[in-house]
Formats: sequence, structure tokens, C-alpha cells
Amino acid sequence: MDSGLALRQWNDYCAVLRANGWETIEAPPADDCPDGAFIEDTMVVYADLAVISRPGAHERRAELPTAELAVRTCGYRVARIVEPGTLDGGDVLKHGETVWVGVGGRTNRAGAQQLAELLAPLGATVIPVPVTKVLHLKSAVTALPDGTVLVHPGTLDDASVYASVLEVPETEGAHVVLLNENRLLISRSAPLTAQLLQQRGYDLVQVDIGEFEKLEGCVTCLSVRLRGA
Repeated sequence: MDSGLALRQWNDYCAVLRANGWETIEAPPADDCPDGAFIEDTMVVYADLAVISRPGAHERRAELPTAELAVRTCGYRVARIVEPGTLDGGDVLKHGETVWVGVGGRTNRAGAQQLAELLAPLGATVIPVPVTKVLHLKSAVTALPDGTVLVHPGTLDDASVYASVLEVPETEGAHVVLLNENRLLISRSAPLTAQLLQQRGYDLVQVDIGEFEKLEGCVTCLSVRLRGA
């Protein structure tokens, strides 16, 4: 990994968010945590509640204190996944009141159950789904504003849990971030998927995060989008 190039790509990623109306807030650095850029894994935010995760990879748990400080500063209530549960934020896909949780190498059933209990009072329904073919659930799928789930063939264990699935031609094309009502952020590594989504009426912003993709990162895992406490 080229650290200088990664920093430039990170700055460009943040600039795209700001150019599309988002304020960017950086968590204090966790200098001994090389995976700290993938901040999505540290929490799940739903309504005014931030659930601090308990990563399945023990070495990533050192990232949690600074991430929690950042989200507390933004005014969110905080809860935590506790032992024996493990949960990575990258295993959690939300759309409306439905929350799919990938259970596999990083998130276990106890963690998924704890998240279900924490989100139930807020009206969310948690659906555990198996993850065996990729690192995280959101390594395989993300959702469009209408609820259609994007997936690259061969990465999803069970498509039947989703009402609508759209297969995309590139692995990186399964990852989008909703910037605003009709505008999506997507990796520059997925030009064919970008064209497909443009044909469906979406406005696409493409960003180069190739250095992070070498580490199985994607456009979703480099930030936590806070839509209001």
C-alpha cells in the first residue's frame, strides 16, 4: 500500500462528501491501529443511538474509544455490544426500518441478537444473514434508495432475504453511498456499474480509493454517515 497515495485518496473522498453538503468530522487518531480508516466497523448508528461495536478481530478494538468520543460529541446516545457478542459495523446493512446483520467471521449471533434488542425500541427489525464468501456483509451488498440491493455475482450467501436484487458487473460496483436524494458515491473502479446506475436515473459521483480497496475497503467503510441525532 502506498501511504502517500492513500492519504491523497482519503482527502479526495472527504472533499467529495463536503462538496455534496456533508460536514466531515474526523475522530481523533488511533496511531497504533492501521485499520482505523475503516471507521464504519466501529459502530452502528440508528436514529439517535450509536451502538459501539465489538469487532471480531481483537486488535481492532483499540479503535473504539476515539470513535465513541467523536459520535458522543455529535450528541448521540451510546450503547455497546458486550461479551460474548462480536459485531463489525461493516456487517450491518440498513434500509428503512430493516437492518440486515451478516453473521460470519467477524460478527457472531450473540452480537446480532444484542443489536436487535438495542434497536427494537426504535422500531427496527434485525434480520441475521449468513456471510461466508466475503469479509463483511457490505463487502457484498449495499442498497439503493428504493431498497434494491446491489450485488456482484458469487459474493452473496442468500439473496432471498432481499425483496429486490440487482446484479452488477464489478465487485466494487456493489458498494454505493447515498449522498443526497438521487446522487450516489461509487468507486472509480466500477465504471460499468456507474453506467448501469446512470441508466436507472441516478446521478453518480466517482472517487478513486484504489489503495483502500487493496485492503478490502470500499466507499462505505471509510465513513459513518450521521443523518441527525
